[in-house]
Amino acid sequence: MQHLLMIPGPTNVPARIMNAMSRPIINHRGPEFYELYDSILKGLKYAFQTENDVFALTASGTGGVECAIANIVTRGDRIIVPVNGEFSLRVKTNVERLGGVPIEIPVKWGEAPTAGMIEEALEKEKDVKGLFVVSNETSSGAAIKDLEDMGKISEKHDLIFFVDAISNLGGDPLLVDKWKVDVCVTCSQKCLACPPGLSPISISDNSWKKIEKNGSQSFYFDLPKYKSYLQRKETPNTPCIPLYYALDEGLRMLNEEGLENRIIRHEKCANAFYTALEAIGLELFARKQYRSNTVIAFKNPRGVDAGAMRRMMIEKYGVEIAAGMGAVRETTSRIGSMGIVSAKEVEETVNALEKSLSSLGFKFESGSGVAAARHSLK
Repeated sequence: MQHLLMIPGPTNVPARIMNAMSRPIINHRGPEFYELYDSILKGLKYAFQTENDVFALTASGTGGVECAIANIVTRGDRIIVPVNGEFSLRVKTNVERLGGVPIEIPVKWGEAPTAGMIEEALEKEKDVKGLFVVSNETSSGAAIKDLEDMGKISEKHDLIFFVDAISNLGGDPLLVDKWKVDVCVTCSQKCLACPPGLSPISISDNSWKKIEKNGSQSFYFDLPKYKSYLQRKETPNTPCIPLYYALDEGLRMLNEEGLENRIIRHEKCANAFYTALEAIGLELFARKQYRSNTVIAFKNPRGVDAGAMRRMMIEKYGVEIAAGMGAVRETTSRIGSMGIVSAKEVEETVNALEKSLSSLGFKFESGSGVAAARHSLK
């Protein structure tokens, strides 16, 4: 039986990328690695839409977030952090642990912070040094829709603008340079369709000014050291070479498809999921104006054991979706619509969901979800 992984990461990985990891291990201080790393850096600049310095950290996305904070936030720095889910809450905690002072903007789960909220906070708060947002809250399926305006606000107030784009870079428009994003963090196992283990990050000239003034709080994630090694196309620590091969192949595939085309594909698949779930009679978790193009969150149907539903989808139909997370773990389920997702994966997931719900006694018109998805995907 197939195992179709439709969770919010890691995602299904194309055979082409998996095969790339079988190449021989090479010297990470030799000419073959220099060529590989140079190719990765060019590919990342395209993915981020930036001319800033980029790095591929051997770490999860959480490591990338910690790297950003440890290198730029110094003790006592006041950082605005909108909190609308589990991962934005982690950002707040990370800022605290590394000596910063998070200024929390509480936002209802299922909604996303807006530029207006940031402006309002800045009217009340003084001596703010940065703004750190999670552009796509993986725990709730809610995405920020006005990042560009937040970038303008950050530039106006001389803030470092941090963006966690872990679960949507490559699935949503995100123009790092044009939108004045100083630090952008993502990871390999979401919209880039690679295995987990790498966290690409982009760093602006504005960020470097503060980093070079204050130094890094981290030994492993020491960005000045990364920058010094960048000149000779090396990393300061031994990278995971098989994952570098995979990332390079994934970025080549992104370039071949075209970033805009990949974003359109993600949007179409997300819309098909939303249409299908509503046709079945399920209630979506995120408010319509904030719905993510990569994480589809829905409320567990009344009268149905959601755990049994998800287990049946795996055991009988080979399709795996995820439980909710954090404060909504017991009340929601999530579908990852990212990476190599296409009409085929959407239809197979909706079909497995329909059949499992029907077996568990949930009443709806059989086939309505699949029909709605197909119509949306035309």
